[in-house]
Amino acid sequence: MRSVSTRTRVGALAAFTASAVVFSMGSATAASQLNGHWAPFDRCPVDAPAMLAADGVNTIATCISSTSSSGTIKLGNTEVTTGRTDLQLGVIQRSDGTTSLVAPAEGALVADSAQIPGGLLGLMCPSGVPVVSTICRGLADNDLNRVTATIEPAGAPREFHMAAAFSTGEPILTIPVRIHLRNSLLGDKCYIGSTSDPVLLKPANVTAPSLSLQQFEGNGTPSDSGEMGRYTFAGADQNDAAFAVPGATGCGAGLLDWAVNLKTGLPSAAGNNDVTLNDTSTYFASPYDPASLAPDEGRKLSQFWHSAAR
Repeated sequence: MRSVSTRTRVGALAAFTASAVVFSMGSATAASQLNGHWAPFDRCPVDAPAMLAADGVNTIATCISSTSSSGTIKLGNTEVTTGRTDLQLGVIQRSDGTTSLVAPAEGALVADSAQIPGGLLGLMCPSGVPVVSTICRGLADNDLNRVTATIEPAGAPREFHMAAAFSTGEPILTIPVRIHLRNSLLGDKCYIGSTSDPVLLKPANVTAPSLSLQQFEGNGTPSDSGEMGRYTFAGADQNDAAFAVPGATGCGAGLLDWAVNLKTGLPSAAGNNDVTLNDTSTYFASPYDPASLAPDEGRKLSQFWHSAAR
């Protein structure tokens, strides 16, 4: 890993420990399981044209994977415990220090859905409005009451600050997202935030991650003389408590937006909301000496990745 500075590589890695974001689209290759040190990168878009075109000198194709085991998100009056998130993407690093990002075709983020505490009762009830009161009285059935929330991308990220990746308390980048609420009465188009009015998350490191380096063969087998290298960042918590949240839209074909907003306190101004990601583990993999694979570093990276598939 010598053609682009170690500091540039480490900065590019740490910057993407944030959740819920889709970048410029590229073709993706799906592998159910990868061998050894390749294991965290099962959705890396190694076959995207921009990745394959990397020459190993002026441009270097790399893979990034970042996972968080759990977290919380508070929007207005509602706080939800989140499950596992898995963010994967490819990064094109240039010799001038700039980068561009490539996501798997299905999107960079795969996240567990979370249950809204209290379900629909917690979102809308009690209410003195007859139509909502009627709904509330019919929610004894757990399936009708259950509401799941999933964070989804709502635009391209921006305002990336590489130096913030090494520090704590400084926003790393801005991520537009929306929260998809699912329930049989709310319908499938109930969102908090939208592509035109997203929630803008600006995650920052609360704790600094620990850094280690692993070297491995192209097929993922650990080896001190292998062609590949992997940086591992572990143990970092991230937080943003300065974002605003717009109101819900599309709930019950739009007829229940006001009920959801009234009970949950939306829209909610900056300072009343919070998101935390616990214990993120982030991995960054590229050829140990990219220049030795010139002018075909990107194609070699793809070949190595495929050789690790089980």
